Amino acid sequence: MLLLSEVMIAHTDLESFEDLVPIVKNIAQSGSERFFQMDVKPDYGDTPENWEDRLEAAFY
Repeated sequence: MLLLSEVMIAHTDLESFEDLVPIVKNIAQSGSERFFQMDVKPDYGDTPENWEDRLEAAFY
C-alpha cells in the first residue's frame, strides 16, 4: 500500500501540489502499488480543496 506521507517523505524536494501529482501518477503507472491511502493532507500553498479527488484520479 502506498501512503501519501511516504511519498512526501521520499520526495522532500517537491515545492508544490502540482509537483506531487505526477509523482503519484508515475508510481501508479509503475504497477508497484495497488492501493493508495491519503493519510496526510499535503501542506503546500497551492493545495486545492479537492486535493483528495485529484490525487485519487492520478493514482487510478
